Amino acid sequence: MRLTVRSAQAVLGAPNWQASQPLWQRVPKRDAEGQRLADFMMIAPALKGRDAEELAPWLTLVEGVLKRFDSAVVFADFNLQLNLLWVSHRCRPGLGSELVAALRAAAPQLRLVGHVPDMAG
Repeated sequence: MRLTVRSAQAVLGAPNWQASQPLWQRVPKRDAEGQRLADFMMIAPALKGRDAEELAPWLTLVEGVLKRFDSAVVFADFNLQLNLLWVSHRCRPGLGSELVAALRAAAPQLRLVGHVPDMAG
């Protein structure tokens, strides 16, 4: 698995830059064995307006976390224009939570889309 980063401008040392089809056309729905995949989306609003020198190390951190889950993560895409990270992974109970926690620990700027925080605490 390699983190794909998409933007109109290149960032120094970015993992893998490419312009491509819309996300909905590229996201895999099943793995090579035909099993359904789970996915989640995270935003990084704090990155808006950052320059290339600041973004490259951050992207390397995110890619490093995803590589720790290399056997489970099937697809990852970061859209810099939208500050949006999409991750598709094999289904396993608790894996989505593990991935999100690991990503948040390495890159606290990331926020899970659709997550409703506990109102009590």
